[in-house]
Amino acid sequence: MAKDRQSQASQLPKYQQIIDYIKGKISTGEWPIGSKIPSQRVLASRFGVNRSTVITALEELTADGLIEGKMGMGTVVITNTWTLLATTPPPDWNEYVKSGLHKPSLTAVRKINQDEFDTSLIQLSKGELSPDIFPLEKMKLVMERVTQHLGRFGYEEPRGYYPLRQALSNYLRRMGIEASPSSILIVSGALQALQLISVGLLHRGSAVLLEQPSYLYSLHVFQSAGMKLAGLPMDRQGLVPDEIAGQRRQENSAILYTIPCFHNPTGILMSDKRRDELLRVCEAERLPVIEDDIYRELWTEKPPPLPLKARDKHGHVLYLGSLSKSLTPGLRIGWVVGPEPVIERLSDLKMQTDYGASSLSSRVATEWLASGLYEEHMKEVREQLTVRKAAVIRALEKHMRDLANWEVPQGGFLLWLKIKGKISMMELFTKALRHGILLNPGNIYGQEPEGYLRISYGYASLADLEKGIDLLGQIIRSLVQE
Repeated sequence: MAKDRQSQASQLPKYQQIIDYIKGKISTGEWPIGSKIPSQRVLASRFGVNRSTVITALEELTADGLIEGKMGMGTVVITNTWTLLATTPPPDWNEYVKSGLHKPSLTAVRKINQDEFDTSLIQLSKGELSPDIFPLEKMKLVMERVTQHLGRFGYEEPRGYYPLRQALSNYLRRMGIEASPSSILIVSGALQALQLISVGLLHRGSAVLLEQPSYLYSLHVFQSAGMKLAGLPMDRQGLVPDEIAGQRRQENSAILYTIPCFHNPTGILMSDKRRDELLRVCEAERLPVIEDDIYRELWTEKPPPLPLKARDKHGHVLYLGSLSKSLTPGLRIGWVVGPEPVIERLSDLKMQTDYGASSLSSRVATEWLASGLYEEHMKEVREQLTVRKAAVIRALEKHMRDLANWEVPQGGFLLWLKIKGKISMMELFTKALRHGILLNPGNIYGQEPEGYLRISYGYASLADLEKGIDLLGQIIRSLVQE
């Protein structure tokens, strides 16, 4: 019977299928009043039709009084004829959504997060490694090894799977960090570590000092916990520590957050000397530090200087690491290294949040780190990133030499472009999207004034990198001339 219904639905005209799809979403309450429906482009792609077919369907739904196009909002659900028949109207979920404690992402960030899963787009924004670099055969080997020795497993202890913490302790020692398993907490990626720190260690009303621009400006992890961000200047050596003392007193600062290795979004590598200066100033100011070191292994010229944590003799630094940028975000494995009382506090909060990291992912990560396969993989990743970096620089020199300035990074997979002409970054973002390119405008990272752009060369294919940069150059030229 279900197959018969599916067969009948597939025989309907495409525009009617779109109408039935949207009505179904509205009638079941998945799209309550006020919900924004997918764009014409998304619907056209989903049903394999051109936009005129989508427009026909939307016009009929509009005539039925179910949806309405609103300036600056797109097309939204305005009524639900099914629930109007009920004696008790449904709750207005939008009021609940707006009143939640955690602030929503910026509109552009939400759009980027959605479109990063659109395989039809050239992904110049995606902050992860390409599927071409994913070590599928090695991952299968690791999975086989894990399953061969797999027994019954359940929740892990609060700090995480002990063998993984022991493997991380050995791994961190090779980069100068002495950390026993008891001073390591396993988290579901570095972002969860920041969330735990924001609600577990910091006071509402205090400020987080950080580089400006910074990836952290594109999130609301600290703002949702009642804190604000206070930017510090950068130069080619990284964060400039001269203003820390003044900002600390002026902003009631609680902590400093920094990405010293291949900074997001600028790609800057903090120099060895600057790391010593920064730690010295923070110790003098009694300002604790969050060192986000998730890009460390992605060097393409030579290994980066020792982490701040390796220089830390007084438990001043909380160190964050992750496998998301170097291996795969799918494992959801990261770690925090810090003083044991801090790790105990954060582990308690993690247990309250999700009752611990994935047991299976933890065992897989342990095998990668303890077997030596992770180090082998990183050699291959660096070779691939070296090729990709050379390709994107060639494309920029060919298509955008007169349109933008950039610094060639020593690692990572991010390029920070300064557009020479005066154009709106959001207009560029929108126009590029219409041409099938997804990129990150610099203003989402707290960069003022406009004129900056973050390009990722880690995900798109080499052919798409060339094509994307070519198209991007053409779009910028057209906007500069307007």
